Amino acid sequence: MPRPCLAEGEDSKLAARRHVGSLLDLNPATLRNWVEDLERTEGTRSPAGSRAAESEEVRALKKRVAELERANEILKTSAAFFAQAELDRRLK
Repeated sequence: MPRPCLAEGEDSKLAARRHVGSLLDLNPATLRNWVEDLERTEGTRSPAGSRAAESEEVRALKKRVAELERANEILKTSAAFFAQAELDRRLK
């Protein structure tokens, strides 16, 4: 089974956790949890709440993009309508 693509540095961290886990007879995920807990305690890791705030910001930005795309479609349609009306007026 192919391994998932990991970010740079994550592959070496995973390898280190696997190696230390095999030496200490621990699951690498347990080691990861311990490291993450320590990083949160020391303040070197962003809390999970900040991810939620970023996620909320992404949702708000996606909503804004959708609104702007709808507005652009309305403007394109109205521009085409008025351009056609101007052509019709000139032909009369």
